[in-house]
Amino acid sequence: MRADAQRNEDRLLEAAADAFAREGAGASVKDIARAAGVGVGTLYRRFPSKELLIEAIYRQEVQRLCEAAPDLTATHPPVDALRTWMERFIDFMAAKHGMADALAVVLTDDSEKLHTRALLADAIAHLLGAVESEALARPGVSAQDVLMALGGISLIAASEEQRDLATRLIGLLLHGIVSK
Repeated sequence: MRADAQRNEDRLLEAAADAFAREGAGASVKDIARAAGVGVGTLYRRFPSKELLIEAIYRQEVQRLCEAAPDLTATHPPVDALRTWMERFIDFMAAKHGMADALAVVLTDDSEKLHTRALLADAIAHLLGAVESEALARPGVSAQDVLMALGGISLIAASEEQRDLATRLIGLLLHGIVSK
């Protein structure tokens, strides 16, 4: 892909993710194109349907979230890296909730859901490994358990429409993970 086309796609995905997080799947494609600084034709050439746009956003956000784990452990103390990643996960889930109806149509394959879950659990395992390497983790904490707890936090915070509640609950979860 040419550099300018890649920039257009990146701007489209960013604008669409913001719009879907705010407005849900009913977000206007015209508004998304305008926010990205491109024409609607450019959007439709790259993403012929709203469902394909939503799927691309979902895949990109999962990839970004998973790629953040090693970056965070390289630049932050282990517990701070884990907390920062958890906060990003909650933001990811909030955007995903905004696209939930459309994602239900797009992500019908259970193997895709399991693959995503495995990628996220691997990212958490990397972060937990950093915490464990500093002898800060309680024994027996699994990446799958942390992922499920974060999923629950995101559901609770979304139903209460309180992002600050999610942050407080992440603090409680970290208290259960970190031994010191």
